[in-house]
Amino acid sequence: MSSLILHLGILLAFPPLLLGVITKTKAFFAGRRGAPLCQPYYDIFKLMRKGSVYSVTSNWIFRLGPLISTAVILAAGIVLPIAVFKAPVQFGGDIILFIYLLGLARFFMVLAALDTGSSFEGMGACREATFSCLSEITIFLNLTILALLSRGLSLSGIFLGGLASSWMQVGPVLILVAASFFLVLLSENSRIPVDDPETHLELTMIHEVMVLDHSGMELGCILYTQALKLFLFGSMLVSMVLGLMPRNVWGQGLYFILGILGLGVVIGVVESAMARLRLNRVLYLLYSALIFSIFALIVILVRGHV
Repeated sequence: MSSLILHLGILLAFPPLLLGVITKTKAFFAGRRGAPLCQPYYDIFKLMRKGSVYSVTSNWIFRLGPLISTAVILAAGIVLPIAVFKAPVQFGGDIILFIYLLGLARFFMVLAALDTGSSFEGMGACREATFSCLSEITIFLNLTILALLSRGLSLSGIFLGGLASSWMQVGPVLILVAASFFLVLLSENSRIPVDDPETHLELTMIHEVMVLDHSGMELGCILYTQALKLFLFGSMLVSMVLGLMPRNVWGQGLYFILGILGLGVVIGVVESAMARLRLNRVLYLLYSALIFSIFALIVILVRGHV
């Protein structure tokens, strides 16, 4: 019961801090003091207390889309192990459920964007659906590779110790998978160089243009969902790398926290050092992530680790 409470506590409370670390890192490289680390919490709480404004062309789909998306991402977090805690819900094949939950959350956000009747939001929904076609395949391939290496179909079995010996045997393959995961993380969470979460230019936005008409509690749910989704992807990436770390519980927990915070710093450095890619160049980045996954899978099959 205590592990369940800690798992849910980290899942619910920690994600906005990751956004704060990214913002603070970008401010450091820009020579500014920057917003406080807890600023994302303040923004979410402020939006939750505000009223919402609805267009006369929208209906219940627009209002429920962000709420359902938040609930679905939370459900995805329940089947994913965090730090040293196993997932509250785990079974063989839950990696399939996890991938479908991510797709379902995107589906409702796309519906909410299309429901506004706005050409700009429809454009953003189209871009979101287009890029997700490549990123979802890459996620599936990466999880398939990790399942083959750990010889299990449960996320808890994969990320909690199942990859420890694989780093010694096929370390280069896991490096390719980690690189692919990181590129997909940037794409799935609309980070630079794929998208700029702070831009207001409709013609260049992907995710942000989808939420232009949202306000109040719905916008707060969207911001929290973004932080939560980034945290889930970061947890998978950090847990995979933790196969190199000490196996005691306290050491794993400490390294996980440092790893998540370090990932936020890395994302901030990437966003400070790179400009946003042109839309036709984003596909090349996703192609690269997919090629990394395919090459890693070929190596695993050739070496006979199935």
